[in-house]
Amino acid sequence: MRGNREVSLANVLIAGCGSVGIALGTLLASDAHLVWGLRRRTELLPPSIRPFAADLTVPKTLQALPSSLDFAFYTAAADRSDDEAYRAAYVEGLRNLLDALAGQNQQPRRMLFTSSTGVYAQSSGEWVDETSPTQAADCSGIRLLEGECLLLGSQFPATVLRLGGIYGPGRTRLVERVRKGLAVCAEGPPVYTNRIHRDDCAGALRHLMNLPHPDRLYLGVDHEPAEQWTVLRWLATQLGVPSPQAGPSSEPHTRRPHGSKRCRNSKLVASGYVFRYPTFREGYQALLTQEMP
Repeated sequence: MRGNREVSLANVLIAGCGSVGIALGTLLASDAHLVWGLRRRTELLPPSIRPFAADLTVPKTLQALPSSLDFAFYTAAADRSDDEAYRAAYVEGLRNLLDALAGQNQQPRRMLFTSSTGVYAQSSGEWVDETSPTQAADCSGIRLLEGECLLLGSQFPATVLRLGGIYGPGRTRLVERVRKGLAVCAEGPPVYTNRIHRDDCAGALRHLMNLPHPDRLYLGVDHEPAEQWTVLRWLATQLGVPSPQAGPSSEPHTRRPHGSKRCRNSKLVASGYVFRYPTFREGYQALLTQEMP
C-alpha cells in the first residue's frame, strides 16, 4: 500500500461541478483548500465553493481561468442521452479545458477525470479490473474512452477514475421504482450491477488527489458487485413493499441491461482508500434513513 499524505493548501478547479463535483468541493473546502466550481449555473454552488461561470463547450468562456491551479478535476456529465451530448461533455469540453490551461501556461500538479465502467463491454458476469480490455457498447462509453485517451495523452499528469453506477442524495430513482411497484427484475441469467455512493465518489477523488504518486487509472466501485435481484429484493424488504417479480418490462430503466460484469476495486483499496459505504446495503440504508419519508 502506498502512503497517503495531506496536500498542503491547494488551488483547485472542479470543471463541470454538478452533484459529484459539489460533494468533492465541499470535502476539499473543509480541508482548507481554495476550491473553484466551474459550471453554467453557479448559483447552485454552496458558499464553500467559489463560482466560476463558464460553459465548457464555449472556449471563450474559459479564457480567464483561476490562476496558479494546483489540481483540476473534470466531473462534467452529458445533459442528454445522445452522441452529440456525450461528445460535447466528455471530449469537446475536456479538449477546450486542456487548451485553456495550456494557453494560460497553467501547470497543475494533476488532472483527474471521472469516467465510467461503461467503457467495458463484458456482459456475461466476467470479472473486470483496470487491465481488462475495453470495447464500449454504446456512444457514452465510446466518448468516455475518447476523453480518457485525450487526457492521458495530454501534457498534464493525469488520473482517470472509472465510476460504477452512482447513487445517493438526489439519485433515488431505483428506490422510487421499487417503492411504487414499477421495478421488474430481468429474466434470464444473473445481471450483475456495480455501484458507488456519491460520497465515496467524492472521497475517492480526494484520496487520489492526496496520493503522492497516483497511477493513471482506477476503478471506482464498492466492494460488492451485486445481482440485480439481490438489490431489488433487499430494497423491497427495507421499504416494506412486495418484492419485484421477474419478467419483461416496457420501461427503459427496467429492461435487461446490455452489460453484466463484476468490477474489482482492489487497486483503489490497495492505494489506501477506505469506503464510507462498502456495499449497496450501507449506502441505501443511509439514504433511506436520511431522505425517504
